[in-house]
Amino acid sequence: MSDAIQLTAEPRERTGKEAARALRKTKMVPAIVYGGKEEPLKIALVEREIKRELEMNPRFFSSVVSLNLGAKKIQVVPREAQTHPVKGHPLHVDFLRAAKGSTVTVEVPVHFLNEEKCPGIRRGGVLNVVRREIELVCPVEAIPEQIDVDLASVEIGDSVHISAITLPANVTPTITDRDFTICAVVGRGPAGEEEGEAGEGGEEEAED
Repeated sequence: MSDAIQLTAEPRERTGKEAARALRKTKMVPAIVYGGKEEPLKIALVEREIKRELEMNPRFFSSVVSLNLGAKKIQVVPREAQTHPVKGHPLHVDFLRAAKGSTVTVEVPVHFLNEEKCPGIRRGGVLNVVRREIELVCPVEAIPEQIDVDLASVEIGDSVHISAITLPANVTPTITDRDFTICAVVGRGPAGEEEGEAGEGGEEEAED
C-alpha cells in the first residue's frame, strides 16, 4: 500500500441542497465520514484537490486517504463520489473511517501482465476480460494497489480464476461461493468472431 493521499478538509454545519449549492460556489465540495463508533462527520473538501484525485488517480477508491482537518488527521477510505452528469465535477463524496486494525471492503484494479508473451494471444486468440476490478476485504494497513494476473502461460481456451491469484495475507475476495473467472483467452471463429465462454457460464452478463 502506498502512502496515504492527503486532502484538505473543513468542518461544515449546514446540510441540504441549498447549503450544498452555496458551498460549491466557494469551490468546496460537501462530504461525509462515517463508520466506526463515532457519529458521522460532515466536512467540506477543496474542489481542485478532490477533482484531481477522481480524474487522475485510478486507485483512489482502493487507497487510504488522510483528511487534514486543521491540526487533526483522519484516516479514511473513499466509498462513493457523486459527480455532475454533464460537467463531471464532484458534487459529494462519502468516506469510511479507517481506524488502525480495522478491515475495509475495496475494489482493487486488475493488471494483466505479459500480454505480449501470452501464447494464446500470439496464436491469434483474444483476451476476454471478465473483471477489471475485484472486490476484496482487507486490513486497512494492507490494501493492495493492484491485482496482477500473469498471462505468460495462458493458452487459447484457458481461463484464469481467482484461485490462481496469490493474495496478500488476510486479504480475501468478497465472493466466496465460487471460483470466479477473471479473464480468459478465446479463439476466433471463421468470420473473426470470438469463440468460447469465459469459463464461468453467464459470468460476463453478471458483470454488466
